[in-house]
Amino acid sequence: MLALVAQRPRDVELLYLEESVQPLLAAACQTLVTNHKHYKLVGAEELSRIAGTALHGGAVALAKPRPVLEFDHINAQAWAAARMPLVVLDGVSNPHNLGAIVRTLAFFGLGHLVISDNAHQAGPSESAYRVAEGGFEYVQLHRAPFPTALRRLRDHYHVLGTALGQGRALEAVGGPRPLAVVLGNEEDGVPAGTLASCDDLVTIAGSGHIQSLNVAATAAIVAHVLMRKR
Repeated sequence: MLALVAQRPRDVELLYLEESVQPLLAAACQTLVTNHKHYKLVGAEELSRIAGTALHGGAVALAKPRPVLEFDHINAQAWAAARMPLVVLDGVSNPHNLGAIVRTLAFFGLGHLVISDNAHQAGPSESAYRVAEGGFEYVQLHRAPFPTALRRLRDHYHVLGTALGQGRALEAVGGPRPLAVVLGNEEDGVPAGTLASCDDLVTIAGSGHIQSLNVAATAAIVAHVLMRKR
């Protein structure tokens, strides 16, 4: 919520908060007032009703979400020119996983996330925003038609699909183009058609005791490696 007020105060319609947290949010409240927006003190029970959950931290903002932009080949060219690595999602359906991935990308300073037009792909939602802990204010989502967009992306990026036990180590992949890594659905992984449109496949090796990682955990490892290789 603090990131929202700091980055987009004019998009906040109303801020509800418990009296106990008002001193902690005094600066945010003042920012809203300066931008001719309002905040309202409410009780804990009412705030839980407004939020739809008791996990609200004492404040709930009603605001316009950042739009999901259409993938633009020209923008991708500019990202690649800046040597900015990229994470791509195809069919990640759980909004909590999407929120966790956005939070991770914001932490590492990766400002763009490409998501597919897969019917199962999660988009921004209340639960995703809550898990992202402000990450959506620093990570712009772009929706792309797959696998067509990947073929265009390969003009500027070395596109890697993730697959269980079938690929190289991410740390070992290099070349003149920056890296874009595609992560897939929590149960089935990256669709076959998408994998066929990638330049190469990579695998995160483990002990073998557990078959795979949660996709959000995988994204955290991938983002860390990508930023080290940048």
